[in-house]
Amino acid sequence: MSEAIDKVQTLIIGSGPAGYTAGIYAGRASLNPVMYQGMQPGGQLTITTEVENFPGYPEGTDGPAMMEDLKKQAEKYGTDVRWGEIIEADFSKRPFICKADDGKTIEAETVIIATGASAQWLGLPSEKEFNGGGVSACATCDGFFYKGKDVAVVGGGDTACEEASYLANITNKVYLIVRRDELRASKAMQERVKKNPKIEILWNHNTKEIVGTKSGFMKAVNGAILLNNKTNEETKIDIEGFFVAIGHTPNSRIFKGQINMDETGYIETLPGTTQTNIPGVYAAGDVQDKTFRQAITAAGTGCMAAIEAERFIGDQE
Repeated sequence: MSEAIDKVQTLIIGSGPAGYTAGIYAGRASLNPVMYQGMQPGGQLTITTEVENFPGYPEGTDGPAMMEDLKKQAEKYGTDVRWGEIIEADFSKRPFICKADDGKTIEAETVIIATGASAQWLGLPSEKEFNGGGVSACATCDGFFYKGKDVAVVGGGDTACEEASYLANITNKVYLIVRRDELRASKAMQERVKKNPKIEILWNHNTKEIVGTKSGFMKAVNGAILLNNKTNEETKIDIEGFFVAIGHTPNSRIFKGQINMDETGYIETLPGTTQTNIPGVYAAGDVQDKTFRQAITAAGTGCMAAIEAERFIGDQE
């Protein structure tokens, strides 16, 4: 008995702002898209309690609610949204063959990759406990909530220094927690941080624990316990926001060897487009964006990918 194959015009791998927006546009273009949402349906915004910087929500909204709105809109226009993830992809010839963890095989004329990127965390139980209640991996997303307050940033690279500089414009004070005795950031970024009077660099420190209060569903960070890795001395800093800036990992592993990527795994696209090195395969959102990593920019590239997929199919016909 032959294997059942779903033949589709557009397969969207992943969800979040990029994937759902691609679904809205592809659905409206009558491409009858199929979407596999991935292991974290809705992406990173599903662990964000409040979103205030996405246009159209003047009072703000919470991340899971916004992702549910985008999902419903994609479904309204015909996107077949499915649980599960794509575990294999063969882009060697068209139509492209992809296999899902539900056992189905998808034969697609075009593919939009919107698998996102995952923040790297310290791995502390308290970090997970207070995620969304003072712990964040995105200063430009959540920094506004800590206006005039004391916060901490963990990391020593460009991202950590950029986030510390950004937060210094909003908050009262920023502790930059660095596990070594030097920064890995560019010289210009190092100078900017070192000259900023609102940033205090804590050299040779590791975070032992994040502390705070919990009451029902409410949780709030009020400090962090640090360990000097040279002297073993413990220090507690009083903060209300704790930002982890030790990097992101793009979720691109299953495409390795087929799609062009940079040295860290971000998918490379042609300038001004979402087109990968394989005609008919597009990448949108954080899996190809290591610079902005915002919901609105992800949504924009999701729109671009769907329009490009529509035009590609039209050209083939």
